[in-house]
Amino acid sequence: MRTSKWMFTAALLVSVSAAAQQASDSQPSSQPNAPTATQTVQTSASSDAAQAGPAQSAANSAATAPAPTPSALPQPTTMDQVVDRFIEREHGLMKALSNRTPVVETYLQNLTADPQLGPVPSADHYFLGRLDMGETVDRKDYLKEQDKGMETRLMGGFNKLFKVEYQPIGFSWMVYADRTDFDRSHYEFHYIRREFLGDVRCLVFDVTPKKGSGRGRFLGRVWVEDQEYNIVRLNGTYYPAPRNSYFFHMDSWRLNLIPGYWVPAYIYSEEGDFSAGVKNKMAFKAQTRIWGYDLKKGGKDDELTQIRVDSVKDESATTQDASPLQAERVWQQQAEDNVVERLTSAGLLAPEGDVDHILQTVVNNLEVTNNIDLPRPVRTRVLLTAPLETFSVGNTIVISRGLIDVLPDEASLAAVLSHELAHIVLGHNLGSKYAFNDRMLFSDDSTYNNLGFKHIPEEETAADKKAIDLLNNSPYAQKLDNVGLFFKALQARAPQLNALLTTHLGNPLAENGAISRLSALASKGPALDNNKLDQVAALPLGGRVKINPWDDKAEMVKTAPVAITSARDKMPFEVTPFYPRLARWGASSTTAPAPSTAANAPSGN
Repeated sequence: MRTSKWMFTAALLVSVSAAAQQASDSQPSSQPNAPTATQTVQTSASSDAAQAGPAQSAANSAATAPAPTPSALPQPTTMDQVVDRFIEREHGLMKALSNRTPVVETYLQNLTADPQLGPVPSADHYFLGRLDMGETVDRKDYLKEQDKGMETRLMGGFNKLFKVEYQPIGFSWMVYADRTDFDRSHYEFHYIRREFLGDVRCLVFDVTPKKGSGRGRFLGRVWVEDQEYNIVRLNGTYYPAPRNSYFFHMDSWRLNLIPGYWVPAYIYSEEGDFSAGVKNKMAFKAQTRIWGYDLKKGGKDDELTQIRVDSVKDESATTQDASPLQAERVWQQQAEDNVVERLTSAGLLAPEGDVDHILQTVVNNLEVTNNIDLPRPVRTRVLLTAPLETFSVGNTIVISRGLIDVLPDEASLAAVLSHELAHIVLGHNLGSKYAFNDRMLFSDDSTYNNLGFKHIPEEETAADKKAIDLLNNSPYAQKLDNVGLFFKALQARAPQLNALLTTHLGNPLAENGAISRLSALASKGPALDNNKLDQVAALPLGGRVKINPWDDKAEMVKTAPVAITSARDKMPFEVTPFYPRLARWGASSTTAPAPSTAANAPSGN
């Protein structure tokens, strides 16, 4: 009975409810956990039982080290042999990743037609969780609605009739073409051509399900690299769909982050047709990012054996008892370090790296020109998530990847950093309670329930005023018109981007559709004019920062400038497709994507 209940719950995970109280008479899918967009059909999870023991040994071997390089095999001499090889490699990838639980994030924007700008966001949705890549491809969400039961949350709410409800597990399922039956018995494979994706030469195949192979089968195209014959890209949908359900289209990319295997990293989904006379049942664009494959939960196994104790007595002045003020600062430092370490281990904070050095340079510019001399240096770190968010804990300023992405220039970056620097200068210290280490003992998926760094309104107002003073005395004082344009663009889109502007740890930039952070800057500068092609007020998501999905390291995107030819090319705060330049593991080229729209950034920034 318990097993049956779990199987039922697993089936619910793949659904997206639309008219949830309607009855259904459709047949169960032979691939029950395919990424259904909307579903009112009762599905069976019986095929999950077909997954058995062989995956376990691979999971155990991959627990402490990257998946092994495939053994040397004779190179295929026919296309039939190539097909057999990449089918074998696909099942090998599933086994190698079966014990991994990376972080998965989906950000989705519903679309509506605008006569001047084309399809633009009308509303948005955000999902964040941990993806269990075992037999069921299950997930645990970081963003939970505590007042709802599990089944209600998974189905999207039974009281929302005739409304599409997006479920994050549907997007997560797009990491594989077919989790259970990717073989010749269920699919036809047709060779198309050779094609380069970045530095990698690929063989392109169309994949179609055989008649009678069941519902929810992959229909589309795959790209297979021509050395070890791993699938590196999937593009298509699932077919046929159960009654009253939708299968989204997807473009799924993988990166060669470990020897021998290409791991799922990015998925772009899009639905909707804005041609004349077409009525859309649904229209949206969505980005799914996966990272944290190799999250470290502890130190090295032999860490204790590396400890070395020297019998040296320190008699310097610093060995004396701390004064009350010194004790307070040490306590704050301990809390700050605890928070940074915990967010990093949860896969939400990037390890210290190149992006931090850029952020640190901007902070230093503000400090030096304002003669700020703090007892401890200010640090900066990158939050890996999409929502536009900043906060500070102790002397560490944290800014989200999504916010860095959409900022058009260095002056705008200085503006958002100046607000957090102002909190530090004014002594608005938060988070000292986290110096107690027991407060760090919680599960990763409950991070947002256990951490928070929101200031009271009076401190926010004081920080805004101080930030303006810092900017007026800084090298960015003559560029505040550009900052004003950014906040005007944010104000224009804020009513449609509630999820992107919902912060989970710090104070929001906008509330109830209106700018609440540094609102005085929104009155500066020229009027926002979409017809001025040289006026780039904000960038699309993905335009600045790329993340290595294996080790979570953040880097700045490097792309060549691309000319903007119409107002529709600007796409402020919008979701765009992924198109990474693929490279093999160990090559000098970077392995994270640089979306083409990143080139909207003005040159030199």
